[in-house]
Amino acid sequence: MTKEDRYEAALREIDVRLAKGGDLAADLGNVAAVMKKRLDPFWIGFYFVRGDKLVLGPFQGRPACVFLPIGRGVCGTCAALRETINVPDVHAFEGHIACDPDSKSELVVPVFDGNGAVRAVLDMDSDRPAAFDAIDIRYAERLAARLACMW
Repeated sequence: MTKEDRYEAALREIDVRLAKGGDLAADLGNVAAVMKKRLDPFWIGFYFVRGDKLVLGPFQGRPACVFLPIGRGVCGTCAALRETINVPDVHAFEGHIACDPDSKSELVVPVFDGNGAVRAVLDMDSDRPAAFDAIDIRYAERLAARLACMW
């Protein structure tokens, strides 16, 4: 099964599992679980925008940082710039916040609401360098766009 096939299967399963107007935390917990099952990232989860910081939301993987400042680290920079960030080597990213020392690469995608405000970021980590490519970016951005209706 190709990476695209695994992403397509994940998106189909997510569409079935979303409660459509249900509980945000439960829905995003299922999204993280489906993505972990189908794609097996080292860590995957969401951080919610709360004022000048990001707060840990539903995730799959090892325990993580609870608070991250907007504008710092990969997640905070993604939220501040309002754009996807793919980091092949997190140790080379200036200001990287190491929630887990085994993380080697990271892909972070902003999740916008219907009015264009960043409400969360989707964070995917790998324990391998340069683990994320254009396919991962395309599908992670598609997933984030599907989640916009949840806010």
